[in-house]
Amino acid sequence: MKILIADDDPVSRFLMQRTLQKFDYEVVVAEDGGKAAEILLNSDGPRLALIDWMMPELDGLGVCRKVRQHQDDTSYVYIILLTSRQDSSDIVAGLEAGADDYITKPCQPAELKARLHTGQRILSLERRLVEAREEMRFKATHDALTTLWNRAAILSLVQGEFRRSLRSRNPTSLLLCDIDHFKRINDNHGHLTGDAVLQAVAKVLISSVRAYDAVGRYGGEEFLILLSDCEGAGLAARCEHIRATIASTLIQVGAESLSITISIGAVTYEGFSDTAPEHFIAQADEALYRAKAEGRNRTVLACPSSEGEVESPHSTLWPSQSHAYDHSAPISIQTS
Repeated sequence: MKILIADDDPVSRFLMQRTLQKFDYEVVVAEDGGKAAEILLNSDGPRLALIDWMMPELDGLGVCRKVRQHQDDTSYVYIILLTSRQDSSDIVAGLEAGADDYITKPCQPAELKARLHTGQRILSLERRLVEAREEMRFKATHDALTTLWNRAAILSLVQGEFRRSLRSRNPTSLLLCDIDHFKRINDNHGHLTGDAVLQAVAKVLISSVRAYDAVGRYGGEEFLILLSDCEGAGLAARCEHIRATIASTLIQVGAESLSITISIGAVTYEGFSDTAPEHFIAQADEALYRAKAEGRNRTVLACPSSEGEVESPHSTLWPSQSHAYDHSAPISIQTS
């Protein structure tokens, strides 16, 4: 484990370095408080530190305050102050500045080793707490089966992107995708196979969008895709790429090879009116319904209504124009 020694006295610094190396620590040294704070605030800096109280530029208390002020909550540094002071008011001042422990000079190797072990235990507990917190945060925002954003999280991202579009007047498009004949997959091959298909489709969708786009499991076999700064011909091309990629992907489930397709309903929010995202999702859903009705394995783009009311499918959807795509037959499931 890496440990920092900060001491302006070269003799004391050398002796402490030799002692810590005997304890199997990887030692990093600093000659003053400013350099010590810089090292500790580095993303890969030591998480354990021995800081001398009296140093030029920044004393030990100054180092503690600076580190506590600027470090994030995922890289806690355990700081032990080295001091010859034994007055209780000085000790209180050091702890209030952010030190975790203190040890008086000259320190005994056995005591130093024990206090450092205490610091390691604290850091280990802190790391496990951070990992548990991040795991809980992930579970709260991601779908357990596909690891995509869950419904609540993807809708929150949509709301945030719509607010950004309203400010910048940049378009945002929504794609509602549904796996064709998914019930048939569950009925003929079992729910475990259905789960495997959902996971495989999720992977393809993630690989088919840009890093700053978002894909979420909207419900059942439906997925909601958020595309930033995308509209018109670009949107049509993106939809077709996603549809064609899914259609050309064989999903291996045990000895079986499944060929699946998806239908897509898409809509664009131009950012010219403060309209709730739910209205555009409803229009994407209407477009998806039309894609299903027209034979599946295709995309239908909706003409967006910005007034909060979803217009009739005949006036908002473009099934007969060049924006509707029909490329191949409905799903065919092949087994080997």
